[in-house]
Amino acid sequence: MAIGKTIRTYFNGTWHDGNVPIMNAADHGSWLGTTVFDGARFFEGITPDLEPHLARVNRSAEALMLTPTMTTQDMLDLTREGLEGFGKDEAVYIRPMYWGIEADMTASAIAPMQGSTGFAICLESIAMAAPESSTTLTRTRFRRPVLEDAVVNAKAGCLYPNNARMLVEARSKGFGNALVTDAMGNVAETATANVFMVKDGEVFTPIANGTFLAGITRARHLSNMRADGMAVHEAVLTFDDFEDADEVFLSGNMSKITPVTAFDDRQYQVGPVTRRVREMYWDWAHSE
Repeated sequence: MAIGKTIRTYFNGTWHDGNVPIMNAADHGSWLGTTVFDGARFFEGITPDLEPHLARVNRSAEALMLTPTMTTQDMLDLTREGLEGFGKDEAVYIRPMYWGIEADMTASAIAPMQGSTGFAICLESIAMAAPESSTTLTRTRFRRPVLEDAVVNAKAGCLYPNNARMLVEARSKGFGNALVTDAMGNVAETATANVFMVKDGEVFTPIANGTFLAGITRARHLSNMRADGMAVHEAVLTFDDFEDADEVFLSGNMSKITPVTAFDDRQYQVGPVTRRVREMYWDWAHSE
């Protein structure tokens, strides 16, 4: 890396080398969890869908009652500036974030004060998964919440301990990830990513029902597949549907597409649809 560091952080109007402190002990985000973030990727010299990821962090802030302080264009310009410190052959995780600073004392300090918001961008060198990488899935007793229970319409830090316990439970059973249901028992996503399945050449993914973030990379895959003439369905899906599937793959910003080779005792091959979706994503990303 050109600057000899693995992390660059934009905070308080300037770029810093390394993982610098950005929050104080009494910041609302520190003790009451008002933090939001988003994630985008720089790899192979490109930043696919960077702008939608940056726009979403502002929507997440508003959902958590935080006041955004940066426009999407501001963040886009800053990110491009910060990436100049990395080599073109590096893979970088792009993480813009907001947090509450002052508490609203008229609301018993539980709500953040409007207009008192911290902001940072963290650029961290993290390798992309190898094309041959895959994972396995298992059931988990933990479920995704609904909007009436949690701020599921934001990419909020307070949601991730629930995801983490799903993942830890899956790992304790010898699997790589967990296939997670909503409160009604229908499949929503995995602990870390959106999920797709293939049956008889047609592709299915859980319909966005407000219990999980329907990801930007998920939307890109849907668009690419439909443009390619594939039959794609957003539907109510159950564990039984996944046990009966021919292929399963995950979709997320970190790795873009991850084939699944097992769901509990059910084994899968990395099939032609999964390989085609990956090929289409890379073709699209390099065409932008």
